[in-house]
Amino acid sequence: MKPKVIVAPQVRDYLGRLAPEPRRRIKLALAALPAGDTQPLYEELEGFHRLRVGAHRMVFRHHAGRIEVFFAAPRAIVYEYLAAHLHDYLG
Repeated sequence: MKPKVIVAPQVRDYLGRLAPEPRRRIKLALAALPAGDTQPLYEELEGFHRLRVGAHRMVFRHHAGRIEVFFAAPRAIVYEYLAAHLHDYLG
């Protein structure tokens, strides 16, 4: 059974600022999770995964039988920013 994908408000806001074509590609990739260009993260982000769609990265985790996508940003900043602010996103 395919897990339910939960998308956080930060990810929705990020998508809303994108041009239509990248937004469409990311929405399709989110709907296909856990398939796609995913990879586990390491060091301080161990236990999380990233989804790559072009120059964009979404960070997610498998939790309680579902996939929680909780952060999205351009590749240039996503990992450094998230590592510094992880506790803010997970409460």
